[in-house]
Amino acid sequence: MDTKEQAHLIAKALSSKKGLDVEVIKISDVSVLADYIVIATGTSSTHVKALADEVEYQLDEAGFSVSHVEGHRGNGWILLDYIDIIVHVFDDKSREYYNLERLWEDGTVVKFDDVD
Repeated sequence: MDTKEQAHLIAKALSSKKGLDVEVIKISDVSVLADYIVIATGTSSTHVKALADEVEYQLDEAGFSVSHVEGHRGNGWILLDYIDIIVHVFDDKSREYYNLERLWEDGTVVKFDDVD
């Protein structure tokens, strides 16, 4: 599975648990940090944690282990680092505040037909 397929799997996992505004941005052309970032919003701290847990579960099932996790303490933002893909799961307020889409506006938004 290449990184684009892995990003698609992450987006599907987030969407399956009712993650809002799921966005995949290809940043490999503008940064060496990662190939993709995936951003999603949860409706509460419990939902944010459930979304992050689902990503971890789905990727573990596919044979990928998370390298690092930040934010499991209910601060409104959980980051999952899969080396080539970084997943950001926010609550509404944190997503608006950090506005990562603006930070990575030079990246390419990747559309997946089955991701809301």
